[in-house]
Amino acid sequence: MAQLADEPTPDPGSHDVDTARPRRHHASGRRGTADAAFRHEELYASPPPWDTGLPQPAFLALAHAGLLHGRVLDVGCGTGEHTLMAARFGLEATGVDLATNALDLAVKKAELRGLTARFVRHDALCLADLGERFDVVLDSLVFHGFRDKDRAAYTASLRTAVKSGGRYFMLCFRDEPPNPSGRTHRLTPEEIRTAFADGWRIDAVEPVTIACTLPAHADGIRGWRTALTRN
Repeated sequence: MAQLADEPTPDPGSHDVDTARPRRHHASGRRGTADAAFRHEELYASPPPWDTGLPQPAFLALAHAGLLHGRVLDVGCGTGEHTLMAARFGLEATGVDLATNALDLAVKKAELRGLTARFVRHDALCLADLGERFDVVLDSLVFHGFRDKDRAAYTASLRTAVKSGGRYFMLCFRDEPPNPSGRTHRLTPEEIRTAFADGWRIDAVEPVTIACTLPAHADGIRGWRTALTRN
């Protein structure tokens, strides 16, 4: 789920979910209010347009190319399609999000598909609080929701979660028509390079198509797939 820059995050709660033993979700991170938690739940009151019930083709291509390995973190995992994609490829997969209704659906999907993954209710701006490092981090439409100080805080948060030499793959909307305008920021390659100038090597910023369920964009939305390596 793409957390927006003007949205604070909820108070901490209890513990995480391993789909082998479904339980209540873990809420961690120090920022936030109950009002923000409600807004995150609202996003998944009905399926949002970016949740097609399948992995984004641009990320599935990475999996088929063998670019995902080891421990994989799916930031803003929503209903878990990319977390479960990593699990289907035999990887140790963790998804984090703030929307408990989305995480509940992710757990149910894992059970129905016979996959094992971990889903944690957690703030993307506080990944250091997980106390873990990952080989690969996937970000589908999260980064482009942040602006200004929150964007810098998010990239700093990512650095705490990715091992040295680990990979970060990010999908965002492209800065050109006919992409729909709205609250979510459309990015230029220069904005991406600027945001990740410290502590990262930018391997590629490639044009891709982002699948969605909007009738007006049945052919998808123009996006960037950025590949980075943690220094």
